[in-house]
Amino acid sequence: MNEPMDNDDPLRADTAGRLQRWRLVLGAAAEESCGKPDGSFEEIDKALAALYEPDEQASLGKGRRRPAVARWLGDIRKYFPSAVVQVMQHDAMERLNLRELLLQPEMLEHVAPDVHLVADLMALNGVIPEETKHTARIVVRKVVDALMQKLEAPMRTAVSGAINRSVRNNRPRFAEIDWNRTIRANLRHYQAAYRSIVPERLIGFGRKMRRPQREVHLVIDQSGSMSHSIVYSSIFGAVMASMPALMTRLVLFDTRVVDMTDALEDPVDLLFGVQLGGGTDIEGAVGYAQGCIRDPRNAIMVLISDLYEGGVSAKLIARAMELLASGVQLIVLLALSDEGKPAYDRALAAKLAAIGAPCFACTPAHFPGLMAAAIKREDVNIFASKAGMVTVAPEQQSLRQTA
Repeated sequence: MNEPMDNDDPLRADTAGRLQRWRLVLGAAAEESCGKPDGSFEEIDKALAALYEPDEQASLGKGRRRPAVARWLGDIRKYFPSAVVQVMQHDAMERLNLRELLLQPEMLEHVAPDVHLVADLMALNGVIPEETKHTARIVVRKVVDALMQKLEAPMRTAVSGAINRSVRNNRPRFAEIDWNRTIRANLRHYQAAYRSIVPERLIGFGRKMRRPQREVHLVIDQSGSMSHSIVYSSIFGAVMASMPALMTRLVLFDTRVVDMTDALEDPVDLLFGVQLGGGTDIEGAVGYAQGCIRDPRNAIMVLISDLYEGGVSAKLIARAMELLASGVQLIVLLALSDEGKPAYDRALAAKLAAIGAPCFACTPAHFPGLMAAAIKREDVNIFASKAGMVTVAPEQQSLRQTA
């Protein structure tokens, strides 16, 4: 005989929980089929409805009541993991136009810091009141410190290794021996009786030089669409600037060119110096950076831009050809972010690829490896392909037509 199912039956509890979760996903329209949320599910539903259901958005968006927004920010941090919180905050900025609330210090104290928030603060930099700037800097500092902790070690390791290996030393001291290459080069001298290799030739890393071995020029588009790229570029630029083997320069541009190299010691100061704009003069910025190059054959220029040129694109192509002819490694990154496939000027990107300047979007995780490949003078297109990044195909036309 079948016995009645107990209320604490795990199968029933799991089914009920599944229905509750579907109700949260589908919203109020699914209440009849999935039931009304209760307990903690009800609070989660309110937080989601305030953002994603038009009938409920007035409680956050139209009235812009600070207590309601502060409570909502606290609720989503309570019920959702940090990655989801960042997405919801970003959606709130876009859907409910809550950016002006970032001008209030009490609001900033409740917002979970992330790259999206830093981008919003950069956009609002010119109108942030004095009483909010201190809180805004604290928020940006949290993001910068977190990114430095995540990205500094891979960047430093990749670049230092590339520099050390770019010059070989055939008379190394013990601490300078490259054991992997030394063993491979002396395998034929293996002594079975001693179960060891007696090396005839030692291969070492290049000895450290007091002067910089490579110049790195970061030329970054500061139009509004590139805000996330600016954040990551500032972090990487600060790391490279702290390495004696590299001479690092960072240039920001829209219709003007601003050399921010002196601010690389503190990425927070650099980010607060950014003035996000709309126009661009890429050729002017590249020309400025070209004038700062001391040794073209040891220089790497990384242009980070969506390539929507406000000037004459033919002049940019001619400038890029000059750089490449002089020995400069020119790399064009259409974005440096995790934001997915970027929008960019495909025709101009194809022309740059046709003259030998690799063009592709790069994630922050791959940027250290990219710089290591460039320092070792490897084919950057091959690196990008192995890393799964899609490079821009060259336009099928002559260089004279391009220029």
